[in-house]
Amino acid sequence: MAKLMAGRSRCEFLTGESIFSQGDPANAVFYVQSGQVKLTVVSMSGKEAVIAHLPAGCFFGEASLAGQTVRTSSAHALKNSNVVRIEKTAMLDLLHREPAFAEQFLAHLLSRNVRMEADLVDHLFNSSEKRLARLLMLMANFGQDSKPIPVIAKISQETLAEMIGTTRSRVSFFLNRFRHLGYIDYNGGGMLINSSLVKVVLHD
Repeated sequence: MAKLMAGRSRCEFLTGESIFSQGDPANAVFYVQSGQVKLTVVSMSGKEAVIAHLPAGCFFGEASLAGQTVRTSSAHALKNSNVVRIEKTAMLDLLHREPAFAEQFLAHLLSRNVRMEADLVDHLFNSSEKRLARLLMLMANFGQDSKPIPVIAKISQETLAEMIGTTRSRVSFFLNRFRHLGYIDYNGGGMLINSSLVKVVLHD
């Protein structure tokens, strides 16, 4: 992306600030340079659901490259974030000119697709307790190619509840139980995740 001379801009978003909204024109792709981004969808009846939680190193808004004309979701910064905006035409040109970048971009999209399929199975068949444990481990990069980050930044119980499809009180109950069992702990910088939390995910 450093080779892009035009069509690229970098913006800083504060916690909770909107990056784009559902229904906005889909004319760019975004890259999370630092921070975290949340994607949400609002139904016709006004019900909101979290569909993705994106850490640094992730692209989003790529459906615009496949002909999507308006955003079908909204994006907000979960914490202070630096986000790179790449115009659709500039991104398409870069993909054509740089085969190595195109290969990495495709690998990213395929990895995201696998993750989304796993999330769907998780919601269909697992309890909310298992879903929370899996989410925390994913947020800490356990089981991913990158090195685990046992401490995850502060994230509200309301957001965690939205992401796994349950209530804040249930999330609070499970977090207290995880802490009692030694699977998680807290410090000033956020939540400490112990790899033993996997026991909750694997338990039948």
